[in-house]
Amino acid sequence: MKGKRTTQTDPSDLASSSGKAHTVVLDAQLCFPLYAASRLLTRQYQPLLERFGLTYPQYVVLMVLWERAPRTVGEIGERALLNSNTLTPLLKRLEAQGLIRRQRAVSDERVVEVHLTERGELLQAECACVQHALREQIAMAPEKLVALKAGLDEFLGHLRRLENIAD
Repeated sequence: MKGKRTTQTDPSDLASSSGKAHTVVLDAQLCFPLYAASRLLTRQYQPLLERFGLTYPQYVVLMVLWERAPRTVGEIGERALLNSNTLTPLLKRLEAQGLIRRQRAVSDERVVEVHLTERGELLQAECACVQHALREQIAMAPEKLVALKAGLDEFLGHLRRLENIAD
């Protein structure tokens, strides 16, 4: 795990229009570098968020609320790509930490709204250092990071459309 391994994959291995069966090879899969990068990136966040008492999924939920609050539990789940069975205990922990409060919507008691507390709002300024510290650790050229993010945003859009088609 500690050794550095870089493998160049022939792009034709990722997509074949010939219909011929390909040998299933890990290095030829699109999903694996995305999965590995996600796990490793999340691991880099851990020590940066630890001082705030946050996990990465909690940080994501707070960022969703820092964009706009209050939001319904459903809106948070949709934006953060979290299922309700993951989101509910996460929200309970954030509430126990005094960062959010949940309340039933006045217009429809079936809907739960999530509000930032004053402490939750103040945490945004404290967490501003996280992105900068992470960029410093990664040490990639800023333009490469911007291009990578743009490509991933486009890819995510395609995957979200597939999800909508499946529903």
